[in-house]
Amino acid sequence: MPLLDSLFRSKEIDELFSEAACLQGMLDFEAALAGAEARTGVIPLAAPPAIAAKCQAELFDKEALQSAAALSGNLAIPLIKQLTTLVAKDDKDAARYVHWGATSQDAIDTGRVLQLRQAFEIITADLDRVTDTLARLTEKHRATLIAGRTWMQQALPTTFGLKLAGWLDALDRHHERIRETQKRCLVLQFGGAVGTLASLHTKGLDVAQALADDLGLPLPDLPWHAHRDRVAEIATTLGLLAGTLGKIGCDISLLMQTEVAEVSEPSGAGRGGSSTMPHKHNPVTSAVLLAAAMRVPSLVSTMLSGMVLQHERGLGGWHAEWETLPEILQLTGGALHHLSEMLPNLKIDTQKMRDNLELTRGLLSAEAVAMTLGPEIGRLAAHQLVEAASHRAIAEGKHLREILPENPEVTKHLDAAQMDKLFDPQEYLGVAERLINRALASHRAPTSKKEKESE
Repeated sequence: MPLLDSLFRSKEIDELFSEAACLQGMLDFEAALAGAEARTGVIPLAAPPAIAAKCQAELFDKEALQSAAALSGNLAIPLIKQLTTLVAKDDKDAARYVHWGATSQDAIDTGRVLQLRQAFEIITADLDRVTDTLARLTEKHRATLIAGRTWMQQALPTTFGLKLAGWLDALDRHHERIRETQKRCLVLQFGGAVGTLASLHTKGLDVAQALADDLGLPLPDLPWHAHRDRVAEIATTLGLLAGTLGKIGCDISLLMQTEVAEVSEPSGAGRGGSSTMPHKHNPVTSAVLLAAAMRVPSLVSTMLSGMVLQHERGLGGWHAEWETLPEILQLTGGALHHLSEMLPNLKIDTQKMRDNLELTRGLLSAEAVAMTLGPEIGRLAAHQLVEAASHRAIAEGKHLREILPENPEVTKHLDAAQMDKLFDPQEYLGVAERLINRALASHRAPTSKKEKESE
């Protein structure tokens, strides 16, 4: 639905998977194939220039391709017929060598790999922007107090910097996954009819290597027509990224609730408004992140199901990839792009974070008190004592600091100064500072070091 493309997608990635880009990927394969075969002595040296001159997507009749694809079962077959006709108009001899020794799946798969390579460049650039922004915000808010929440309830004090460091650390892992996935999965597909390159006789591997060199792709040990683990890995890698983006969107939207109001997406003309309520400011980017996280997993499931292919060339599963994988790229890449644009302008209300720490009237310090009493009266006894005091504080609408001194078991072991310290959230942050330092150090480590550690 093109009307919604700007909401859910990224224009740059969408252009990579347009009709013209899809055709051009296959045509780039065909032009490179002719050049590789000429250099290895398989076809005449005069043929490649004539073939390459016609490998331009704008020269093709897209409506005719669309109609023919429904009969032929894929786009490559009618594309190669049109290419042969176009070449023949200027050079009949060169037209004889179009698509020499290849199969339609070679053109489709390699064309798609070329598209994916460009898409990953865009995704990596957006991921860089997001993680660099998160690193700056983590540093800035390393000491900003906020209520940590478990099971949707306030639990213990933490810092906003540590929350941001968690997002950063997760996205840095996606950086590593994407690097590894590209190395392992963005490879040439070239095997001919059943993966033996028999039509090229003894020159099969020579042509394959020359073709891989021309396209700047690694040459795998074997053609992978019926082994779809590479494309499935790409899908699952992106699915994991979409899940983390959804988690970030979930956190932001919850922190943006009226009753919480600790952060807010940026406002502006036409952004986040309501059609009927003038006061509304909705979390638009968070909605996009959550939508991607909800839609992508089922698409990844389709890719995993499509791995079960028959014999040397599959039926059905391969076809299921053609629209599914681009949609995964578009939704995940789109969500990431929207986050990269919003995050630098995220509004952070540190005073509201501090105020919200007192909403439960000292209950966030309950564990600190129990853990301090534990060595004196036993962990379970301390837990039960503070639990009872907490329930009473809630029932009577009082601060836990008021209730505890009424218990002689408490005053026996804790004086007023100790109690004041226990109810200072700044004093119960554990190793949050050190954890933040670790996340930032890892983020700033050279890529080569990260790759070495991952090995």
